[in-house]
Amino acid sequence: MYDKVNWPEKCDPRISAIYALNDIDVKAPAEVVWKLLVDAENWFKYFPPENQVKILSGEKELAVGTKWSRVTVGFPMSLTVTEFEPFRRLSWATTVDGDDTNSSAYHGWVITPTKDGCHILTEETQQGTWFLEELGRKNPGALYRYHQDWVERLARAAEAAVDKK
Repeated sequence: MYDKVNWPEKCDPRISAIYALNDIDVKAPAEVVWKLLVDAENWFKYFPPENQVKILSGEKELAVGTKWSRVTVGFPMSLTVTEFEPFRRLSWATTVDGDDTNSSAYHGWVITPTKDGCHILTEETQQGTWFLEELGRKNPGALYRYHQDWVERLARAAEAAVDKK
């Protein structure tokens, strides 16, 4: 059994409007996957849709408390890293810039070592009117598809990095 994301109470999947869980087994060590995840400004190298990520609080990589921004599928967002356990857990809270409905999201990653590498699990919940409209009504299933593409590309990038060694 794999661990799940540690949810803040208001973001629990049981009470969230939108929820997605994606996971994959990777033939690469957790450390390799971790390095790709915390290097947020370079996600676009393996996942082109994430080409507008900017760390705002001075760090070179994500760390607990890091404030950063990204434009995801055309929408600017502000984020803060809330959980950071090297090689195991990374989570962040998100707000949509310019949204007056106070919509929010919570995204977590859990990396579990396995015999052949590691298992990546990512979960996200979204709350509020903005997300219900954009991803619930206009694009049902989009969050799941986006994250599935992301975990698959992350797995390929991690495995390619191991093959280069």
